[in-house]
Amino acid sequence: MQKININTHTGPSFSIKNRMLRVLWSIIYITLFKFSPKPLHFWRALLLRMFGAKIGKGAHIYPGVKIWAPWNIIIGEKTGIASGVNLYSQDKIKIGNNTVISQGAHLCTGTHDYRIKGFPLCTKPIEIGDNVWIAADVFIHPGIIIGEGSIIGARSVVDRNIASWKVCSGHPCKQIKTRVLN
Repeated sequence: MQKININTHTGPSFSIKNRMLRVLWSIIYITLFKFSPKPLHFWRALLLRMFGAKIGKGAHIYPGVKIWAPWNIIIGEKTGIASGVNLYSQDKIKIGNNTVISQGAHLCTGTHDYRIKGFPLCTKPIEIGDNVWIAADVFIHPGIIIGEGSIIGARSVVDRNIASWKVCSGHPCKQIKTRVLN
């Protein structure tokens, strides 16, 4: 068996400042975000902006959205993020304009390198284009780009990039057809 030098692999390092901000965010999330009334989208956007998130005008972020690090989040205008969504933002997550992320979706920017002893953390950003619909319970792997106008069907597992204006579904997620607007 080949010996691997674990000192040559560098994953993200989470500084003391980063960890303290996440503790503070957790307190704010539990006390002021999670239990806020559903219609108060402006309130949740304000709280997220206070922690460095970039939130577009008219974005609807529901109280049950779980966010690991708001400072790694960019959400476009008139975008909806449903309760039960997990934005596991160890790296950047960029979501375009007029996009819908449905309940139970999990956008995961972190994984572990199984080839190295100790399974060090690896992160990669996720980017979702404008006019996209991510349906219920979709899992999106680290490093994925979903092109403009695409639809990802419920319970799909997205492990590769998705081209623009495609309807895709499955485990693993595959193109079903081209999306055509009426």
